[in-house]
Amino acid sequence: MPSAPRLTLRPYAPADAGAVLSLVNADRLPGQPVATPQALREALAGRSPVDGGWWAELDPPATHVAVGPDGTVLGVVSRALRPKDATGLILWLHCREDPRTADALVGGALAALGPRPVEAFQLATALTRGLEALPRAHREATHEALERAGFHGEPQWRYLLIDLPAPDLPRAARVRTVPEPGDSHARRLEVRRGEAAAEAEAVIGLPVEGAGALWWIGVRPPSRRRGIGRALLGSALDALGAHGARQAFLYVETNTGRGGEDDRTAATALYRSAGFREVDTLHSYTRPAPPPGRQLPLPSRAAASVATS
Repeated sequence: MPSAPRLTLRPYAPADAGAVLSLVNADRLPGQPVATPQALREALAGRSPVDGGWWAELDPPATHVAVGPDGTVLGVVSRALRPKDATGLILWLHCREDPRTADALVGGALAALGPRPVEAFQLATALTRGLEALPRAHREATHEALERAGFHGEPQWRYLLIDLPAPDLPRAARVRTVPEPGDSHARRLEVRRGEAAAEAEAVIGLPVEGAGALWWIGVRPPSRRRGIGRALLGSALDALGAHGARQAFLYVETNTGRGGEDDRTAATALYRSAGFREVDTLHSYTRPAPPPGRQLPLPSRAAASVATS
């Protein structure tokens, strides 16, 4: 059987922008905006409107593309080093979920980062709207390439989506909408009685390409179990619809402390009963540093298929 054509990893060049954007947008989840040239420039520079403080802790990222024998760009991977703890990061990776290319990209990034702990898909990038981790079901080849390389994945978020309008939800009384400090594309909704502290609050992100974001919703403990959260959810979705949203998405943490303050069981049940559907579960990955004198595995196909230049 003839061997598969050899892939080459080389540094990203400005002429690769169109091909890389095509790869990124091939992985776009419902509700997420199309990645633009400006978003790509921000990601290449190591900037993001979400998780910006964590990005500031990193050295400038290095981005490489995987190309076939004819020079076609088949994949892209961006990596960086966090100096404060000498941890490497695989920031983002796209390859149209081709297993061989995924192996090559992961293997190339690990070879460049060297024998150190490495994290993958831990931060939101400028290429998405707050998507902090890898959508496991939509990115099966990437997930499997990471596992072959010795990474361990943990679910962090559920990505939920709803079509608008949502007419069956109640609406809250006494809702005040105010700007969200520091974010011109967000609004805060508050349920108040006079000048007292808000009983409940929600933060929405105004729609982009017809999809709005529900960034946060919370009800103060004395006001819980009275239906205020469900009513405020209805009002928040109405507000997004008034700004032209046809869909709304949200992220809810996977359950990490059943019964405690970080328990998201009730929130998840509320969203599902309101009509949100789960699009995917978002995973982040870690790979420990190899013990002294021992090399952790690279994906099995990477060494045979990648030449680094």
